[in-house]
Amino acid sequence: MTAWHIEAGIAAAHATAPDFASTDWAYIANLYDQLYALNPSPVIALNRAVAISRWKGAREGLDAIGTIEGHPALVRYYLLPATLARLWLEAGDAARAAFYYSRALACECPPAERRFLERQLEKQAGEAYPTGSC
Repeated sequence: MTAWHIEAGIAAAHATAPDFASTDWAYIANLYDQLYALNPSPVIALNRAVAISRWKGAREGLDAIGTIEGHPALVRYYLLPATLARLWLEAGDAARAAFYYSRALACECPPAERRFLERQLEKQAGEAYPTGSC
């Protein structure tokens, strides 16, 4: 099996799921394991970590990211801190999520994604430091 076959399998698993909740994340994580064996790229490892987080929960995804977090190829890759932000938010740590959203914004990213990250950061900052009367 080639990387193309595995990538097609990942795309097919997403495309054939009736909805997000029905996605077979265990199958997708397994396909990412196979893809990583063929091409041990840190981006593939990050995608695998996302699949694991959808399958087993945010903490498991964070553990999977921990193995690649310091990889030199990901130092300026905004999707690494953006993913960490989302997973920390799901794990219940809004302050850590805000930290990672700001790290993502320190990287170059497309304008639409920058606006999304800015909104997420504002939302987390607002929850961490609510406004209003005392």
